[in-house]
Amino acid sequence: MNRSGLPLCLLSAVFYLFWTPSAGLKTLLGSCVITANLQGIRNGFSEIRDSVQARDEIIDIRILKKTQSLQDTKPADQCCLLRHILRLYLDRVFKNYQTPDHHVLRKISRLANSFLTIKKDLRLCHARMTCSCGEEAMEKYGQIMSHFEELQPQAAVVKALGELDILLQWMEETV
Repeated sequence: MNRSGLPLCLLSAVFYLFWTPSAGLKTLLGSCVITANLQGIRNGFSEIRDSVQARDEIIDIRILKKTQSLQDTKPADQCCLLRHILRLYLDRVFKNYQTPDHHVLRKISRLANSFLTIKKDLRLCHARMTCSCGEEAMEKYGQIMSHFEELQPQAAVVKALGELDILLQWMEETV
């Protein structure tokens, strides 16, 4: 008799996990659902923020200008813009950040893994045609890339990583 209750208990636990809110792990961005713990990502970055920002010697240039690049992005363009920004961070920022501090490098690796998860979700959304790239998204991404490329490569990497809190704040505000 105890055996027949076990499958029912397991089934109930599975339904409970699927139907209970997942503590901020599922986030709606535009018309796409991303699975990410944005607060966990923010906490991971906050542990290294001071170390990274201390290396940023260029104070008069911003790559992620809040008013021009991210804010006021139409919901339909948020998914596309984020997909391109994640590609920038994964392909050019996280891979090329140089520091002798192994703790910082481990944290950056964790951030990159979180971004890969979000990028996978956005790729699926794009494949389902619910993450379209409008002219506004491409224009804003072009502005970001223009600011990034006007700096020397390592300075751009340091600047972009130091501004990660701007991106995370935007992601949290758009959901």
